[in-house]
Amino acid sequence: MSISETQAGQMKLIGGRLCLDFTNTADWHASDHPEEYLTSYAALVAWSQHTEIITEAEAQRLLAEAERRPDEATAALEEAITLREALYRLLRATLAGRAPNADDLASFNAARADALAHSQIAATADGFAWRWIANEQELVWLLWPVILSAADLLLSPDLERVKACPGPDCGWLFLDTSKNHTRRWCTMEGCGNRAKARRSYRRKRQSQQTGE
Repeated sequence: MSISETQAGQMKLIGGRLCLDFTNTADWHASDHPEEYLTSYAALVAWSQHTEIITEAEAQRLLAEAERRPDEATAALEEAITLREALYRLLRATLAGRAPNADDLASFNAARADALAHSQIAATADGFAWRWIANEQELVWLLWPVILSAADLLLSPDLERVKACPGPDCGWLFLDTSKNHTRRWCTMEGCGNRAKARRSYRRKRQSQQTGE
């Protein structure tokens, strides 16, 4: 497993919803040059196992299939990134109070229709749950839980609690579940601390200039 695949399987999950963690698989997403976590199909599998979409056994089967069918694995990775970017733009437009791009919405709806066509509600010991109808050779089925998570969020009142980290070029999305809806940063140890350091530096500079 490469360094990038390891990173995808260990990245921070701060979104509060599966679909938001998926949009955050590009670091510095609001910049002109985002850093990509999903650099290979193996990285996508690693992230999916990290988020518990798939089990270790399912991950090994998918990796074996991807090795046998590298072109299809590449196409599945491209499909994942296309889906992520469409979803990210839809959410950012919503946060900005803009109408969603028609092509992005059509792309997401096509993905949603495919996911629903491969799903059914099954009885469990605790009630009911989604079950995926897919054979072991299907390389894109690990995207379907993400798609249904996004559909649920887009239709939920929780959509109003989605925020984008205001850290310079960060752009990570998260669901603000704080009591007074006051969460601002993706993480305090990341963008939050960088903001504190910038404020401290500005105060120090102003103090020095005042004393001159």
